[in-house]
Amino acid sequence: MRVLLVEDDEPVAQSLRRGLVRYGFEVVWVATGGDALAHEHPYDVVLLDLGLPDTDGLDVCKALRERGDVPIIVISARSDETDRVVGLELGADDYVTKPFGVREVIARIRAVMRRAQPRTAAEAAAAGPDRYGSRLTIDRKAARVRLDGEEVALAPKEYDLLAFLTEEPGALMSREQIMEAVWDANWFGPTKTLDVHVAALRRKLAGAITIEAVRGVGFRLEIDKDGDKDGDRGDGSTSGASGNKGDASS
Repeated sequence: MRVLLVEDDEPVAQSLRRGLVRYGFEVVWVATGGDALAHEHPYDVVLLDLGLPDTDGLDVCKALRERGDVPIIVISARSDETDRVVGLELGADDYVTKPFGVREVIARIRAVMRRAQPRTAAEAAAAGPDRYGSRLTIDRKAARVRLDGEEVALAPKEYDLLAFLTEEPGALMSREQIMEAVWDANWFGPTKTLDVHVAALRRKLAGAITIEAVRGVGFRLEIDKDGDKDGDRGDGSTSGASGNKGDASS
């Protein structure tokens, strides 16, 4: 999916761009309203900051809407209700207030794209929950996880972490990538909370997934072989758990 990012704050733009690219989006970044309006290549969605150096983002929003019906998501530090209402009335499809996390922006993009290109009932039914092996299913629409058909109670961040890691099973994700995607793009605190959430997922989903810790780097999620209910007892005896002990000291 092609994204036109209109943002004059370079650190914010670069952080958001990295996060979107990691999720498979193609991102073109421009820093002014003039460049946004002059951009000629096609795009599927616009992320538009209102505080631009050359013109008010609301004027850019209005001009873009007059050109067509490409979804526009305003991303702004302006949290006043009046700005939200004006932005939506001028044609924005959604409004995200700074600071925000990359996952929130991605969720907003997917939501507006679903509204712009609604699936048929048959397509929606065919999509259903995502299945990982024979035991684990994740219903991303309802944010529900089931193990052997029984719903597993996960804390919100436990679910977010699982949803992120299962997007690319087998891929090694650094601590920085995970913290930025699951917690916040501007997270500057300790990452020990990540170890706690990983341990919780290992315990609750033992035998369905293995989360391997790679010392000094991050984590890799693997889907356990179908029917292997003893692959991860969640008691620290797996290779993933033992790796985590070493990683915790990094």
